[in-house]
Amino acid sequence: MRAVTYILLALLLLLQYPLWFGKGSWLKVWDNNLQLEAQKSANELLQQRNAVVDADVRDLKAGSDALEERARSELGMVRQGEVFFQIIGENAATSEVTAAQPDIK
Repeated sequence: MRAVTYILLALLLLLQYPLWFGKGSWLKVWDNNLQLEAQKSANELLQQRNAVVDADVRDLKAGSDALEERARSELGMVRQGEVFFQIIGENAATSEVTAAQPDIK
């Protein structure tokens, strides 16, 4: 009787092995679900960033306001006849007046 019990227990363990440690085991499914969730959150962040970049591209193509804003902030350009004041340092009491640069067209 004991031999039959041991044989049945061994068969049960052999049947359980693929479930826990095999190719499609619970551990691998759990790990894949964790990776899937991490990838979904990364994709969501990238989609948000892409939406911002897409909006910038549409603004630059459609109107001149975005183009002018970008030229002013990134390139330091000013319009014809404008005077540009640059304050050096946070507590500087003096300001420097620079010559106006050519028009942004």
